[in-house]
Amino acid sequence: MAQRVPFLYITQSDLGGRGVFTGEPLDEGDLIEISPVIVLPEAELSIIHNTFLHDYYFLWGEAQKQCAIALGYGSLYNHSYEPNARYLLDYEHGTIDFYCIKKIEAGEEITVNYNGEPDVKTPVWFDKDEPRKKP
Repeated sequence: MAQRVPFLYITQSDLGGRGVFTGEPLDEGDLIEISPVIVLPEAELSIIHNTFLHDYYFLWGEAQKQCAIALGYGSLYNHSYEPNARYLLDYEHGTIDFYCIKKIEAGEEITVNYNGEPDVKTPVWFDKDEPRKKP
């Protein structure tokens, strides 16, 4: 399954490092991207914490005991507690699907809440323990 997303682009973000931006306006409910994932086995979840990929993985599987790296732009969306997009984990198809949850203007950065749900305000790891390592 391939998806072409010509309206997305990567550039420097005010949130730190790179971010994903849209070149076209998006409306609430629009599908932004379907990112295929590489799933790592449960035994490798503890290993990823000691690598640069720590800031880019998603917990994976019904029991959340595996991890996955999103391809496409999936691992490059920046975090916000006031996101304009959300992601849904599709275990059956091995994808992470990104959807617009409010209008996003052309040139605006697309953000998601790393807690998984747009309204959850629990501090994420780089807010409480360590500086973020995004390039």
